[in-house]
Amino acid sequence: MAVAACAFTAMGSAHAAWPDRPITIVVPYAPGGAADAVARVVAARMGTRLGTSVIVDNRAGASGTIGAAYVAKAAPDGYTVLYDATPYSINPHLFPRMPYAADALQPLSLVLLAPNALIVKADSPFKTVNDLVAKAKAQPGKINFASGGSGTVQRLAAELMRQRLQLDMVHVPYKSGGPAISDVMGGQVDFMFGTVAATYPLITSGKLRALAVSSPQRSPRLPDVPTVAETVVPGYEAFEWNGMLLPARTPKDIADKLQNAVVEVLKEDEVQQRLKDLGAQPVGSTPAEFAAFLKKEDAKWGEVVRKGDIKAD
Repeated sequence: MAVAACAFTAMGSAHAAWPDRPITIVVPYAPGGAADAVARVVAARMGTRLGTSVIVDNRAGASGTIGAAYVAKAAPDGYTVLYDATPYSINPHLFPRMPYAADALQPLSLVLLAPNALIVKADSPFKTVNDLVAKAKAQPGKINFASGGSGTVQRLAAELMRQRLQLDMVHVPYKSGGPAISDVMGGQVDFMFGTVAATYPLITSGKLRALAVSSPQRSPRLPDVPTVAETVVPGYEAFEWNGMLLPARTPKDIADKLQNAVVEVLKEDEVQQRLKDLGAQPVGSTPAEFAAFLKKEDAKWGEVVRKGDIKAD
């Protein structure tokens, strides 16, 4: 009993001293992308609040599964954190085998939500999303849409709309979002869903036209653009999201400190403005709220992937 008591005391003291070394936030995507940019802002502010260095480590590949697997197999001590995005909810339905168990990671906090914009070229004959849908219904198989890859949320956002409206449209996959947007702008493809952050400058400069946004409410960046839900598909929503997860069995007191730091960072005026400039909505949630959100995303995208018989690139 004395030995057990000493061990318990030592464990409590170790947790009380946390953090006593740098924390690593793993971003499972390449440097320079949207998730990486936000993760670096959040990491710097978290370091200030936690009194230690917070380092961003990019471990890209396999649609984010390489970095996620690295964190899933890390020690559950609060020093390794995953900063992931929407593919986290899509990948289990695309890949026949995942490199980590479904319960190997535990939710920490939802960081942000960001809608996509349904875009067409500036002089497109489609003035509204209803025009586009009417053409697709009248001429099955004649409307095509682009995406940055088969398993991307941009592809699945269009697929979700296609399935809900029972439309016959052709998907044109690209290796990334940039070339896809360029071909929409040039008229080689009819439309695509693109992030507001990437498409906003082209929309406001008159190089693209936004017909709708994928969020339940209109985007503050594009207040005059209606939502898909209010036009053609009631209840439709297809967010880009960012969130943070930990290795399963991370001690609750450490997870609580991390979660509190994230939430407080997302309340900072400068951080909120930075995210809003990207067309994103800062969130900050409890682990339970994030878990419920992930469950909903998993069910939605799982159904879309199965119905569309979508395969990984």
